[in-house]
Amino acid sequence: MKNCGKYEDNLNLIGPILRKKRKEKNISLEALSSKLILLGINIPVTSLHRIENNQRTVRDYEICALSIALNINVNELLDPITAKFKVS
Repeated sequence: MKNCGKYEDNLNLIGPILRKKRKEKNISLEALSSKLILLGINIPVTSLHRIENNQRTVRDYEICALSIALNINVNELLDPITAKFKVS
């Protein structure tokens, strides 16, 4: 199976949402990576870039840490994804 672990050829759906929230907060990838390190989560700048471009999976604890580092509610990252799967 070529697309095993992918959804619509992406390794995550949170990437564009993360980028938008990060830019709204005017936080660089370097600053976000540093904030994550202080939380005990090591996501290098290159990995953050890959997450934002849907080229790396994101673990549940990383989503929580990202929301804390950005000082936003985790729902701000997940609600757009949840809405995508809602059935009318």
